[in-house]
Amino acid sequence: MVKDYWADTPQTRREKLMPFFWSTINTEGQLYGNVRKGSVVTLANPYWFSYPGYSEMLVGYVDLTRDSNDKENNPNITVLEYIHNQPGFHGKVAAFCSWDVFDFIINEKRSGILVNSGMEPFVGKYNGSKIGLLNEIMFQIPVPWKSVRYDAITHHFAMDYLEQYKPKLLFIAYDETDEYAHEGKYDKYLIAAHRLDKYVAELWNWTQKNYQYKNKTTILISTDHGRGHETIDAWRNHGSSVASAENVWMAVLGPDTPPRGEVLDNEPMTSSQVAATIGAFLGFEYSSEKPVGPVMNSMFYDTKR
Repeated sequence: MVKDYWADTPQTRREKLMPFFWSTINTEGQLYGNVRKGSVVTLANPYWFSYPGYSEMLVGYVDLTRDSNDKENNPNITVLEYIHNQPGFHGKVAAFCSWDVFDFIINEKRSGILVNSGMEPFVGKYNGSKIGLLNEIMFQIPVPWKSVRYDAITHHFAMDYLEQYKPKLLFIAYDETDEYAHEGKYDKYLIAAHRLDKYVAELWNWTQKNYQYKNKTTILISTDHGRGHETIDAWRNHGSSVASAENVWMAVLGPDTPPRGEVLDNEPMTSSQVAATIGAFLGFEYSSEKPVGPVMNSMFYDTKR
């Protein structure tokens, strides 16, 4: 572990841990949320855990009734559902998620969006041998969590769906870093983060080799909550009682985004701005029954929006 990820400076350590983030995204895209350097991105909700965090991110505002991780259908319409209902986008929006609560956060039943999550097999138009094998081994490899599958399954399902169906909006939610952090397994936490960097690189590189997506695709990355850091064990936890767990981060890469690297002069941003920003990247002015967080204009060349 020391050989793989340790270095004398934080800058070199982060480059070893997540090389795609700190090479490609840092040179061709933007990164936000380095609090130590004054870049502030926070949650607007007061809870600082998963369901309310993802709901805020995808809906664009805080619903205080989303105050647990229970499997309750989200009464709020997400930007995924909004886009799915636009002309030319029906059946072109999908979600692949390691955590099985996403069926409810996105409200698969109401929205009609394909949400493949948790221990759910993937059945495509023409499942090849790889997907058939993944469907089989998903139930054969012991998983230490009741409601979460391994990120490798989620990633390869999503990549196969991308190749088969060519969606216009694809939401992918990985999970392993959170599980390993709660368990205090710092070695596996680092390995999962490093592997996530590889997943993002594979996704981006695939789009840049496919004529339907090359120079037309934006990847926007964020997280549902932060983690504690003020004591030696605080990184394991989050929630309203954990100081600094409201701090999150964002990364963006695509043809509409000026290459600014690590952005340190941004106005404070919140996760509630993600939904409208996703809409803007697809050419829509996302709105809902309640006011939504504004578009993050610094992510665009054209700020007149």
